[in-house]
Amino acid sequence: MHRANQGDGAAFLQFLTQVTPRLRGLIRARGRGLPPDLHEDILQEVLLAIHLKRGTWDGTGPVRFWLYAVARHKVVDAFRRRGRRVHLPLDDVAEMLAADPGPAPLAARDADRMLGMIDARSAALVRAVRLEGQSTEDAAARIGVTPGTARVVLHRAMKRLAELAERMK
Repeated sequence: MHRANQGDGAAFLQFLTQVTPRLRGLIRARGRGLPPDLHEDILQEVLLAIHLKRGTWDGTGPVRFWLYAVARHKVVDAFRRRGRRVHLPLDDVAEMLAADPGPAPLAARDADRMLGMIDARSAALVRAVRLEGQSTEDAAARIGVTPGTARVVLHRAMKRLAELAERMK
C-alpha cells in the first residue's frame, strides 16, 4: 500500500488482488442478514472506497485495520439502506483478514462490467494503467494519445466509474 500511495499502479493492483478475497470473507461474515447477492455489491463499494480514500491511510499502523474499518462502514451502510440499525464490533479483525482467501471468481467479471459502462478509450486506459500497471506514457502511446491527454481521460474515467458505483448502491 505504501508503494501504491506513491503512484505505483502495479503495486496497487497486487494489493487489491491480495486483499479482495479476505474482504469478501469479511463481508460475508459481517453481512449475515443481508441477501447474499448484495455481498459482491458491497465488495465493489469497498474496493472503490479503498481506491478513492487510500490517501487517508496514514501508513503508520497495519493496513488491515484501515481496510476493516472501510469494509465495516460499507456493510453498515448496506444494512441502513435496507432499514436496519446494526452495530458491528471491531473484534476478530486479525482472524477475519488472516483467513484463507479462496478464489476470487467474480473480480474480473465485475471489472469488465464496470468498464463496459464507459467509453472504449477510457476503459482501455483504466485497464492498462490501473489494472495492468502500465505507465500512463506507455498506455497513451498504445492508444494513440499524448500522455497529458491520457492523464485527463484517466482522471475523468475514474471519476465516472466512482459516480456509476455510487449510483449502483
